[in-house]
Amino acid sequence: MSEPANGYVRRLCLWDAALIVIGGMIGGGIFLNPYIAAQHTSSNAVLLAVWVGAGLLTLVGALCYAELGARRPHAGGSYVYLREAFGPLAGFLFGWTMLLVIYSGSSAAVATIFASYTATVFGLPAAAMQPLTVGALVFVAGINLFGLRLGVQVQNLFTVLKLLAVAVLVVCGLYLAGVGGGYLLQPDPARAHAGFMGAALPVLFAYSGFTYLNNLAGEVRDPQRNLPRALFLGMLGVIVAYALVNVAYLAVLGHAGLAASTAPAADVMQRVAGPYGAKLIALGIAISTLGFCNITLVAGARVLQVMGEDGLFFRSVARLHPRHRTPNVALLLLSGWAIVLAVSGSFGELLDYATFGDWLACAVGVSTLFWYRRRDRGPALFRVPAYPWLPLLFIATVAWVVLKSLHDHPRNTGIGLLIMAAGAPVYLAWNRLFSRREH
Repeated sequence: MSEPANGYVRRLCLWDAALIVIGGMIGGGIFLNPYIAAQHTSSNAVLLAVWVGAGLLTLVGALCYAELGARRPHAGGSYVYLREAFGPLAGFLFGWTMLLVIYSGSSAAVATIFASYTATVFGLPAAAMQPLTVGALVFVAGINLFGLRLGVQVQNLFTVLKLLAVAVLVVCGLYLAGVGGGYLLQPDPARAHAGFMGAALPVLFAYSGFTYLNNLAGEVRDPQRNLPRALFLGMLGVIVAYALVNVAYLAVLGHAGLAASTAPAADVMQRVAGPYGAKLIALGIAISTLGFCNITLVAGARVLQVMGEDGLFFRSVARLHPRHRTPNVALLLLSGWAIVLAVSGSFGELLDYATFGDWLACAVGVSTLFWYRRRDRGPALFRVPAYPWLPLLFIATVAWVVLKSLHDHPRNTGIGLLIMAAGAPVYLAWNRLFSRREH
């Protein structure tokens, strides 16, 4: 395939792309908050069913994005799909929300988790938290200023190390805990009447991030083949990893113990290997979160670059480095804003806005598939199976999650919607100013 018009170079092989999918999804969620899902389920079997079911639902979304990426194998991902299907305003609103809260807020919050666990490992004082947070964001931005190849090599290392941390956790939980397999069917009497609806929200949060690869589609080799394969293989790897980690938690802590643990990974390793085990998994979590921040910033920078190229953002942001072919101005802008959010201390609420906005954007992105199917009637190298039922299932389920979020957390989700809506007058003002300059 010829190089895309915006000058990106296709350097990512299938292996690189699959690790990006895995690295963009496995952050801190699976190590930190499974206790919330346990609190809303009545037994081990139901809990595992929620994790696997949410993974299969996310796989449906990934398959939809695989077809979208194969149809439009260029940088920009959801922004490009929304702009083409629903017009420039829809694309601008995605980019606006992505810059202000979705990618920047996620990076700021997860960088803070990195700082917390790094301080734990090395026994650093609380005063070191903020410098570590800022340093993490500066580091991941810096390594990507000198070409995608270096950034991907570092990212691959992060992902392999986080998978190693998952493997250590699973082995310790399953083989060193000395618990038989019958525990999987045991109910939790304290939660005999618990529903499982509340468990879906934290579980889906842990599965978010599968769309990041599409933002980098302009740099994937043979994208019409490799992008669908990478999304499928990456998603399967994450589903298996999440299921095994939860089995390990339950083997050591039991359902009631998991529901009471706000740091289940550390508790498992503490029981199995003492303080050294807890420090080892803390180091693994720190590496995992650093890799997530790396992918988030790199993927978001591509969206801003394409927006600048389209005239929907500053033209300077559209520039690529003449040698490295990287959107350095866009990367510095997104990273700088993430640092501002981290320093402001508002990252906790911003993570709520980011999760809500991310899944809403995923559902709207999948809906563009219907437009592409009507418009592009020719053969495609990859098509979502069971169309239109699987895309409709994904959209309907995410719509339920959005409505449930509005009901359970009206303040944070309401603010998230206001941030999105505020992009409309900004778009109109930008268009008016841009038109005057053109004339």
